[in-house]
Amino acid sequence: MKVYFVGGGPGDPELLTLRARRLLEHAALCVYAGSLLSPAVLGLLPPSAERHDSARMSLEGIVDLFRRARERNVDVVRLHAGEPALYGAIGEQMDACDRLGIEYEVVPGISAFQAAAAALRVELTAPEIAQTVILTRTAGRTPMPPAEQLAVLARSRATLCIFLSAPRVAELAEQLTGFYGRDCPAAVVYHASWPDEKIIRGTLSNIAGQMADSDRAEGLRRTAMLLVGHALGRPLPHASQLYNKAFGHGYRSVGEEG
Repeated sequence: MKVYFVGGGPGDPELLTLRARRLLEHAALCVYAGSLLSPAVLGLLPPSAERHDSARMSLEGIVDLFRRARERNVDVVRLHAGEPALYGAIGEQMDACDRLGIEYEVVPGISAFQAAAAALRVELTAPEIAQTVILTRTAGRTPMPPAEQLAVLARSRATLCIFLSAPRVAELAEQLTGFYGRDCPAAVVYHASWPDEKIIRGTLSNIAGQMADSDRAEGLRRTAMLLVGHALGRPLPHASQLYNKAFGHGYRSVGEEG
């Protein structure tokens, strides 16, 4: 018996890894992350699969389910949204498996920040503008460490991908303006890769107003992501050196990303 912590990707089932899809299609028991997963992904489960929505469960309840599955010698697909290593709360589940001697494996998935960048058709890094991407979130039930407050991270002027940020776009834009400037590109992406995907583009000076208008009209929820950074602007002022004709092919062959 084994527990598979599977990345369910951003929403589109075609963005699942082949391994994740195979595990879902053959699952006998699946514990999944509630409304964070698209119906299209959950639809890959066989009709006979036993299903448990973890949104209604405590950690103890999830672990007890693992224990009972071991007694039945049934593998568990523990399905997390996006990439389980990011805000997936898999660490405490793996600790419990270690204590119980239950074997487990992690199957990575595409994160919402990657799907959001694809939806926006942008590169999160840009030559001489931003070579660092920061994945962060806003404080909720889980507080942020003092050294990771947004005002600290923003000093780098790196590209920011802020999870769970929809309710606080106005506040966040105001905080970031002092570091990035009013004209810095910003975007909110809701349900990246889902059929109801929505994109709001703007700058730090107007993204909050555009978000408020869309929220009233379309009811965007807290799962939307805020992206901020000068690398999001087009056209870019500097081209990558990767395809500079002065560079030899040998330099490119080592995987240099410009």
